[in-house]
Amino acid sequence: MAETAPRIVYITAGAGGMYCGSCLRDNALAAGLQKLGWDVTLLPLYTPIRVDDEDRSIDQVFFGGINVFLQQKIPLFRYLPKFLDHWLDNPALIRRVSSKSISVKPKELGEMTLSMVRGEHGFQKKEVTRLVKWLRDEAKPDLICLTNLLVGGAIPALKRELGIPVMVTLQGDDVFLDELEEPWKSEVLKEMITLAKQADGFITFSEFYRSEMGKLFGIPSEKFHLTPLGIHIEEFDPIYEHRSENHPGPVVGYFARICPEKGFDILVDAFIRLAERNPEVRLQAGGWLAEKDQGFFEQQEEKIAAAGLQDRFEYIGSPDQEGKIDFFRKTRVFCVPARFVEPKGLYLLEAMASGLPAVAPDRGALSEMLSASGSGLLFEPENIEALATLLSDLVTDEERCKALGESGREWVEGNCSREVMAGESARVFRNVLGEK
Repeated sequence: MAETAPRIVYITAGAGGMYCGSCLRDNALAAGLQKLGWDVTLLPLYTPIRVDDEDRSIDQVFFGGINVFLQQKIPLFRYLPKFLDHWLDNPALIRRVSSKSISVKPKELGEMTLSMVRGEHGFQKKEVTRLVKWLRDEAKPDLICLTNLLVGGAIPALKRELGIPVMVTLQGDDVFLDELEEPWKSEVLKEMITLAKQADGFITFSEFYRSEMGKLFGIPSEKFHLTPLGIHIEEFDPIYEHRSENHPGPVVGYFARICPEKGFDILVDAFIRLAERNPEVRLQAGGWLAEKDQGFFEQQEEKIAAAGLQDRFEYIGSPDQEGKIDFFRKTRVFCVPARFVEPKGLYLLEAMASGLPAVAPDRGALSEMLSASGSGLLFEPENIEALATLLSDLVTDEERCKALGESGREWVEGNCSREVMAGESARVFRNVLGEK
C-alpha cells in the first residue's frame, strides 16, 4: 500500500485555541490514512490546530491569521517582503496571539470572508500564490482535499497550476454563512457557488446534509461522496468498561461549544423543568466558551440560579482529553440540542463510544446517527417540554440507559472507527483519481 498509495494534501483550518470538531475529524482522518500507509500531509490554515490526540499536522501555517487580518485592513501588508511574512506566519507567534480572545465586528467578518473566497482577486492574493507554489514545488500532491468550501478561494489557481483533483469536505459551511450579515452573506454565497463548480467532488457525512448542501451550492448529486465520521474508539474504553459495573448518578451531560447555535439554553430550560420532577438530577456542561458568547452563558447561569439549582449545575470549561474522559464517566444521559442542522455530531460519536444513551433533535446528522444506532431518543427540535419529558423518562431508568448505551457502542465499533473512516475515504480518493 505504501508504495502505490497516492500523495494527499489535506488542508484543514485552525480555530485558534479552541478544540474544533472539524480539526479533530481532519486530524483523525490523517492518522487513519497514514496508518494505512498513505502519504498524507495535514496542512493548517489560519492558526495551528488544537486536538486532543497526537497532532498530525505540519509545523507550518498558510494564510496565517495575523497576516490575513493585517492584509485585509492595511494595504501595506499586502506587499511585505517574504522574511516579514515568514515572521508573521510563525506558528509560535500565532499561538500566542490566538490564545487571547479577539472580537471581530460583523462587518469586518463579512468583508474578510468575501475577500478570502475571492482568492486571487481578494486582498490575500499573495497568500494564494505562496500556497500554490509550496504545493507545486514541495508537496507535489496527487490530490488535494479542503476541509470546507469557505477555504476554497484558491481552487481556481490550484486547478490551473497543479492540474490535479481538488475535493472539498462540507462540514459546517452553512452555519458560518448564517453568521454573516447582508450584503456579505449573499456575496459570499455567490462566490462559493462559483467555486463549487470547479471542485472535483464533495464529501459529507449524512444523506440529509448532502441534500441540503446540494441545494445551497447548486452541486449535482453525482459529485457527492458519503463517508462515515470516525473516532479513536479505544480512547473511550476506560469509560465504557467502568460503566458496565458502575452506573453514574442521574446526570445530564452537554459537551460542545457553549453558544445559542448548539442549543445550550434549550437544555438549560429543559433541565429547570426536569429538576422540578426529579430532585436528584444534575446538569454538567463542558466545551469552548468564546468571548462573544460570555453574556449568553451568564444569562443561562442566572436562570439556573433563579430556579435555585446552582448547586446542581457544573461547567468544567474546555478540558483536555483526560478531563473529557472524566466528564463522560460522570454522565448518565448525553444531550446537545443543536438549533442548526448539525453536519457532523462528533460529540455524539464520543458519547456512544463511552456507552452513553443520547437525546437529540430530530434533524440532520444527529437524527440519522441515532436512528441507525438505536442509541437514543429523538425530540421535536427546540421543543423544550418534549426534551424535558424524554430526559425525565430516561435519566431515571438505569436499565434502559444501559441498553441504549450498549447499542450505541456496538454501532460505533462497526461503523465509525478511525479505521473505517480512513478506509472509506481512501476508496473515495482512489475513485476520484481513477476518473482523471
